[in-house]
Amino acid sequence: MSPSPPDPPPRPGIDFLFSLERFGMKFGLANIAALCAALGHPEAAFPSVIVAGTNGKGSVTAMVDTALVAAGHRSARYTSPHLIRIEERFVIGGREVSAGALEAAAREVQAAAEALVASGALPSLPTFFECTTAAAFVLFRAARVDVAVLEVGLGGRLDATNIVSPIAAAIVSIDIDHEAQLGTTIASVAAEKAGVIKAGIPVVCGPLPEAALDVVARVCEAQQAHLIRTDTDAELTSRAGALPLSLPGEHQRANAAVALRLLEIIDQDTAHGLRVSAGAMRTGLTTASWPGRLERFQRGSCRVLLDAAHNPAGARALARYLRETEPDGVTLVFAAMQDKAIASMLEALAPAVASIVCTTAPTPRAAPAADLARIAAACGLRTEVVADPIAAVEHACTSGQTVVAAGSIFLLGPVRAWLARDILR
Repeated sequence: MSPSPPDPPPRPGIDFLFSLERFGMKFGLANIAALCAALGHPEAAFPSVIVAGTNGKGSVTAMVDTALVAAGHRSARYTSPHLIRIEERFVIGGREVSAGALEAAAREVQAAAEALVASGALPSLPTFFECTTAAAFVLFRAARVDVAVLEVGLGGRLDATNIVSPIAAAIVSIDIDHEAQLGTTIASVAAEKAGVIKAGIPVVCGPLPEAALDVVARVCEAQQAHLIRTDTDAELTSRAGALPLSLPGEHQRANAAVALRLLEIIDQDTAHGLRVSAGAMRTGLTTASWPGRLERFQRGSCRVLLDAAHNPAGARALARYLRETEPDGVTLVFAAMQDKAIASMLEALAPAVASIVCTTAPTPRAAPAADLARIAAACGLRTEVVADPIAAVEHACTSGQTVVAAGSIFLLGPVRAWLARDILR
């Protein structure tokens, strides 16, 4: 009889972070400001670059960080959410931090947060995202990083990452998403994203709707920040378009142009000495990895494609890709959060989809599979319901078509973990 595997080591600090999820989301910088002050301002221990946007900000963050590492810098990146492990959010020198390092940082943040509440400086504990952001700053300070590339969690103006004073910012794209928090118009979303613009810094923007560009331009003017548009720079677009990008999908061309221009700005910032050669920039754009974004797996004879596509803009980008690569249509395994524009997402995907299996992502925020199925049927899609995500993918693989799992990162996490266990990519 084989011995039982050892119990995993205790991790009270990381468990503390997850215990904060019950507080949900709170917008504002008061909590993160108090937390960072109590921790000795770790966010000020390194130069940073902040990346905002409705879609594409994670891809740009990955490209820029990969290039900085290729240039020989001790670069860090902070992204959210994670797919499988919380350690995915914190990368230093191209590698996820260890569980031990994260545990130590989380315990430091826990002690500071609890002391703030005990002293009355804060009325309640900060949120999960606020504390994980503080933990990122603590980790990066301890590692003595040369630079950190920070992906905004939601919005920008009131996001916890926006406590930094960055040397440059990017706004990759702007579209409607998170309406309850960011508003229902392009202009209102743009106003929140533009909150990352700080006095005197360069701001790189991807293609933006006119209403969004107007808002961003006004904020740049008020802050005396230098607005740099990639969509009107034909030479830049040509250079980015000529590279064999590692991240698939035509939409990555626009993301690559933002990353390339941001890297050029970092290279030209003589105050921090973060030189980035043309070769390192090329490496960043042609080797960056960003899991769960048009990521392919093979399960026996079934091809499985994973893509976050968690809002209408993402759904439109996925549909364009599928119409080019899967002209016969796909079987879509779909899950989404209750607060998303589900009908708009499915309407965008419908022309590329032969049938849909609706499932329920493993989170309290998820829309039930049966509710999704009613919306999908109203969009004219041939619909089935399999509530368990893994069973839904297994069932979809019997269709004989390429299977696409999309609609929520909370769906992709368990599906990717299951596929990656015993399937060669």
